[in-house]
Amino acid sequence: MIISRTPFRISFFGGGTDYPGWYKEHTGAVLATTIDKYCYITCRYLPPFFDHKSRIIYSKMEHTRTIDEIDHPSVREVLRFLNIQDGIEIHHDGDLPARTGLGSSSSFTVGLLNSLYALKGIMPTKERLAKEAIYVEQEMIKENVGAQDQTLAAYGGFNLIEFGGANHLTVRQVTIVPETLERLQDHLMLFFTGFSRTASEIAAHQISNIPNKQKELHSMYQLVQESVNVLNSNDLRRFGQMLDDAWKIKRSLSDKIATPYVDELYEAAISAGALGGKLLGAGGGGFVLFFVEPQHRASVRAKFKNLLEVPFRFENLGTQIIFYQPNSGVVR
Repeated sequence: MIISRTPFRISFFGGGTDYPGWYKEHTGAVLATTIDKYCYITCRYLPPFFDHKSRIIYSKMEHTRTIDEIDHPSVREVLRFLNIQDGIEIHHDGDLPARTGLGSSSSFTVGLLNSLYALKGIMPTKERLAKEAIYVEQEMIKENVGAQDQTLAAYGGFNLIEFGGANHLTVRQVTIVPETLERLQDHLMLFFTGFSRTASEIAAHQISNIPNKQKELHSMYQLVQESVNVLNSNDLRRFGQMLDDAWKIKRSLSDKIATPYVDELYEAAISAGALGGKLLGAGGGGFVLFFVEPQHRASVRAKFKNLLEVPFRFENLGTQIIFYQPNSGVVR
């Protein structure tokens, strides 16, 4: 049996420039971090005592005889990608719900690749996991996804990730003094808006708008490097204001990103003292992040007393194999 643990992520700046439709012609960049909320994948070879060959358990349970019968797109395509023909059992658990803007789908894909490689006795690099997860999601599943979620899930940490050009993918850990990083975490509040959305559908509209949003996407890219400079100067207040700038640009990329409800939440947070914030992920719903100075946190919390607040801290490990016993109980 193998168990992997793969983090979810929050993105600050640059979202939208990590789509192939942008970075194949321009340079993209994202400033983001993984957090201490995780996707857990348990897998093992399934003993041949059942009518079905494989069992996949997530929000539903699948019993299948062939790979083609598997409904879950990531499971189906990862098994094809790794050419796993043996019967398999895969079980998924997550600390937070899927389709809520935290990159959970890509965390699942990265964690599944990591787990199945471990089952085969292979220890892949983080770069390999990131690039193969991107390939599976973009080329095999044909999802409308960028490349930041898979990269963050694989590597972990607070990173500046660059896309496009000769290197295609460059991950640089952001180096700021630990005190500033601690203070930044203490200025962030995460709330669940109470509903989920299908990121791929919203992203498809945003991607189709790329040719018409060149100026906005260039501005998103420029904010990434500027935000790192601001952090290095320890000007957290400016960082929060920049989140507000970035949100205004992001919501202009597609009319499907924000809803009247989300706009109301955002304005309520600003009126309670937040300096900025954003809806995480492609948009439409899920989790919303606010930058709030400590003296205003109680006011914002009171304003959102009917919403679930999720405390979190940054993490820097990325996907990990936390239990490794590949041959336990195997009958093949």
